Amino acid sequence: MALFPFCKIPSGPVRVTRIQLVLYCFLLSLIIYFLHGRKSTVGVEAPHPIFHAWGMDRGRVMTDTTVMKAAAPLETPWGAPIVWGETRNSAWRRAKFAQREIHTGLLTVVVGTYARFIRRFLSSAETYFLPGQTVTYYILTDNPRSLDPPIELGPDRELKVVPIAELPGWDRLAYRRMTLLADAIRNPIGHEVEYIFCADIDQEFVAPVGEEILGQLVATLHPELYGMPRNAFPYEVEEVSSACVQEDEGDYYYTSELYGGLVSEMYRLARACSLLILQDQANGLMARGLEESYLNRYLINHRPTCVLSPEYSWWDSALAADVPVQRLVSLGRQCEVLDKQKREEQKC
Repeated sequence: MALFPFCKIPSGPVRVTRIQLVLYCFLLSLIIYFLHGRKSTVGVEAPHPIFHAWGMDRGRVMTDTTVMKAAAPLETPWGAPIVWGETRNSAWRRAKFAQREIHTGLLTVVVGTYARFIRRFLSSAETYFLPGQTVTYYILTDNPRSLDPPIELGPDRELKVVPIAELPGWDRLAYRRMTLLADAIRNPIGHEVEYIFCADIDQEFVAPVGEEILGQLVATLHPELYGMPRNAFPYEVEEVSSACVQEDEGDYYYTSELYGGLVSEMYRLARACSLLILQDQANGLMARGLEESYLNRYLINHRPTCVLSPEYSWWDSALAADVPVQRLVSLGRQCEVLDKQKREEQKC
């Protein structure tokens, strides 16, 4: 029996004993074969060195000789969907919402030199943001003339300019953006749309972002921190800050590049975060992640009902998660890692 070299089958007249022993050796061979493991025939790219330094490999499960890519999670620990655009669940969500007439707002704040991103942002949104749905763009800006000449919009699309006081510098805006959002939702947004999404202006839609994103309270996973261990999240740790997150708190780290939901939920979020910022400002403090820190503090206490995968907030970075489709790309974050020549080529 060369097939099982480690099993020596004795000769003898008892036929039943020999059959039983053959079966035993066969099963034992299978067990040893699978315990020994096989090398995967599917190539998996090497992860960023930082994950080796932490003794882990993001998104991958590794044994002695077997390499497998872990399946992307589709649900949070509290039961909210994690949205990947091409899944069956997303197709079901699109079909569900497509049966309703939904009016959604897309809000962005444009100050100073960021006006150069307006046309790219709006033209890409016209192509990819909630195609076929009624959308109103709300542009909160200190320079309404930056929208001249007017941008041509498609049917069921509208643009409204909300003038705001001049806010030079991104740091100044960080103190005020949540207040501006709360004020705009209270009037006029709250009376005009059902859902409102807040997005940074220095982004570009590059693939469809459909009804799968709609939910009561929607947050987006940070692409550079997706799959990272909890102790890597840059939560605010100073206990004197209103944004402080304790070591035993937090499930995910969310980006401030895109978040939204029902106007009522978004008003509560913006109002709460603006009050936290004002409390810290009164004490001469500001969280290290600016308004993103206060957003994460709020979302720990009020968990989102819909979580968007890094497909919906992505930029080219050594730490950015691998995603099947890039849907919304941050031009500003990408420009931060480019040299001067490439910045000019990309019109940063």
